[in-house]
Amino acid sequence: MAGHFEATPGGGAAVALDEVEISILRSLAVQLLELIGPGETPADGEDPLAALFAEGPSKPPSDPALARLFPDAYGGPDRPAEGGKPEEELRELSSEFRRFTENDLRSGKRDDAVTVVRTLDALSPTGDGGAVLTLTGDECRSWLRSLNDLRLTIGTRLEVSDEDEGGEGSLYRLPDTDPRKPMVMAYLWLGALQETLVEALMP
Repeated sequence: MAGHFEATPGGGAAVALDEVEISILRSLAVQLLELIGPGETPADGEDPLAALFAEGPSKPPSDPALARLFPDAYGGPDRPAEGGKPEEELRELSSEFRRFTENDLRSGKRDDAVTVVRTLDALSPTGDGGAVLTLTGDECRSWLRSLNDLRLTIGTRLEVSDEDEGGEGSLYRLPDTDPRKPMVMAYLWLGALQETLVEALMP
């Protein structure tokens, strides 16, 4: 179980983490929460139902990592033009779609990251500071989504290309003196955790 997830009865999964791994995972989840930002809370006297239907932003985030987490629904650099529609029309469609979906998407990502933090905080450390993290099925799905969000964020900061995703390229052969090395190691480790969690949940 050490270093990788294993299936548990009832559709969950468990992994043994040492003290450093717990600290890193919690820190990354908190940083993800800070990046996504706080949710909108109704002001005093404001109808809470009205907040549910509040419109979100119509433009993509300026931060490249956030733009990767909340990409345009139509067109854009990672999405080919659809149905031969002109770029101007695709931008308008993406803007409209973003206004009515981004707030919910952000809320979902916040909830997933909070689940990561809470499950880590609930651990009972052993004598060496490590612990076994045991997740329910729902918690596993939150973890999967957050691990993916973390890898997308770190990959964007590292400017990981599609060629590098397969484990090849100069990024994966950085010398230990390169300041990006710790971030690359975290990126690879999160990918391994994500892969074993997916395998643990497969029927």
